Amino acid sequence: MSDIVERTLTALPGLFLQNQGAGGPAAATASFSSRLGGLVRSITALTSKHEEEKLIQQELSNLKATVSAPTTTLKMMKECMVRLIYCEMLGYDASFGYIHAIKLAQQGNLLEKRVGYLAVSLFLHESHELLLLLVNTVVKDLQSTNLVEVCMALTIVSQIFPREMIPAVLPLIEDKLQHSKEIIRRKAVLALYKFYLIAPNQVQHIHIKFRKALCDRDVGVMAASLHIYLRMIKENSSGYKDLTGSFVTILKQVVGGKLPVDFNYHSVPAPWLQIQLLRILGLLGKDDQRTSEIMYDVLDESLRRAELNHNVTYAILFECVHTVYSIYPKSELLEKAAKCIGKFVLSPKINLKYLGSHSGSSTPDDNN
Repeated sequence: MSDIVERTLTALPGLFLQNQGAGGPAAATASFSSRLGGLVRSITALTSKHEEEKLIQQELSNLKATVSAPTTTLKMMKECMVRLIYCEMLGYDASFGYIHAIKLAQQGNLLEKRVGYLAVSLFLHESHELLLLLVNTVVKDLQSTNLVEVCMALTIVSQIFPREMIPAVLPLIEDKLQHSKEIIRRKAVLALYKFYLIAPNQVQHIHIKFRKALCDRDVGVMAASLHIYLRMIKENSSGYKDLTGSFVTILKQVVGGKLPVDFNYHSVPAPWLQIQLLRILGLLGKDDQRTSEIMYDVLDESLRRAELNHNVTYAILFECVHTVYSIYPKSELLEKAAKCIGKFVLSPKINLKYLGSHSGSSTPDDNN
């Protein structure tokens, strides 16, 4: 445990103290390590919960005095926020610092704003009354010409945002779907996905833009759109049957290794993307022979290409078997899926045996 703590302490200064001015990094890193690092080391050295509570309460008392002092700089406030985050992670109330986290996101430079947004996303929930104070800051950052500020605003929106204030930012986020930078488009799609989860009626009018995101030239943007489509297809598969060919084409490209190698995991082409696409196809093809026939070939190829050589491949095979059993049945595919289940069951690995037994419990007429 102590080794993990030491490695964490080594990494944290670089995370929060990058982009400092000349002569600043050494002093800032020393301060950060001596305060947050000292706190972490002190806690890990304790032997009882009572001692921990006493130490944290003293730390919170000191932090409360610091954040409330008029002489506290934004740089000092940033460090206080990191320590407050750590205290809350341990289960202690640091609600006195919530308003200061919002102020840091509003007033700080890029690094301070980043820590402020992070603290807000960890401290508050979507119904928290203080979250309304952040809306104007989010709107301002969405309109910024600085890509980092736009990214931070889109990130906080996709994590936590008051439902009643969606109309204030929705047009700005819609505009970001046309942005020249793929990271902005991707984060905009994820923000809209969040809106769909908490207020689906407010994004019904932009379904055509979801389709454009599905066909985006950047793989990351396309992958982000799959989150929305998986959710919508679960609720109403009949409304998206016309997209079956598009999903099949994407899966063929993924299975065929046509995506950038950045999306590979242990030489497996975009495994999580494959799993999402297989789930989508399983929903679209259920009880629909015509739609199922469109996906037979790509499912056959998925079963053939996925070799039993890595845990993530087992996940793909499991999802592929489940999809084969979910759609309108084809005897050749069912036979191959059954052989795959047999390999799972006969494996010496307990986890694979479980996958095999779970897969075998599914039938074309009875799926979990």
